[in-house]
Amino acid sequence: MPKGIGKTVAQNKKAYHDYFIEETFETGIVLQGTEIKSIRAGKVNLKDSYARVQNGEVFLYSMHVSPYEQGNRYNHDPLRPRKLLLHRREISKLIGETKETGYALVPLKVYLKNGYAKVLLGLAKGKKKYDKREDLKKKEASREIERAFRERQKM
Repeated sequence: MPKGIGKTVAQNKKAYHDYFIEETFETGIVLQGTEIKSIRAGKVNLKDSYARVQNGEVFLYSMHVSPYEQGNRYNHDPLRPRKLLLHRREISKLIGETKETGYALVPLKVYLKNGYAKVLLGLAKGKKKYDKREDLKKKEASREIERAFRERQKM
């Protein structure tokens, strides 16, 4: 199955608005206890989350996974840093790319693939304000064209 394909649990739509996504990586994620049950229930929030390479390992910060309702004492800290699983050559590539200024590692979506939770990690370069405005103009123009086309089809 190609990367990024599976049952989407959570998506970071703001990332596409704030960054140019240069490249994507499919990563596994190390979970504890009842976290997978919360993820399967869709109780994940990727807003404001980011990834960092530290000591040759990649960690995901600020991803909120709500505690599982029936988890009682086996629940976890919702905002704890989680380790991402990548191949050694992918990590070394990310180390080189993120050393350049303006690049960041941003989680794009969390999905389930073959029973495992995966994170689609994007190598992203920040957009300037005028880039964001330009994207909004393009989106609005395409909506207007679509609307006009639909009205013409009704006639």
